Amino acid sequence: MTAIIFSVVFVLAILFIVPILVYGLASAVTGMKTPEGASPARFLISVLVSKIGTAVAFVLIFYFARSSLSGQWLLYALIWWLMFVIGEIGQAIGPNYTWKEAIAGVISETVYLPLSAYVTNWLIGLK
Repeated sequence: MTAIIFSVVFVLAILFIVPILVYGLASAVTGMKTPEGASPARFLISVLVSKIGTAVAFVLIFYFARSSLSGQWLLYALIWWLMFVIGEIGQAIGPNYTWKEAIAGVISETVYLPLSAYVTNWLIGLK
């Protein structure tokens, strides 16, 4: 149980910090801004809440399928990456989301999903 909690905490930290760094760099380079009408603090809180749900799901799915996924962390990350990239494309096609934001999202996901999968496998994979 402790390994699951630590894994969720570490994955949450990765899922929250990496996009802040990537979007911060993208904002400096491309001039992207937080969504209109949202203060930066409110925006970050909404991102944190969203990432909590993702971290819990990411770790628990791996945990319950660890007999199949243990050692397959890169495959696990790839499955999540495909799902998230398709989501980024869908958001970019719709209103109020730009291709710049989608590309920053894909870059973030390319970093944080393998890192999260590696950490999760390390903490709760079959030894």
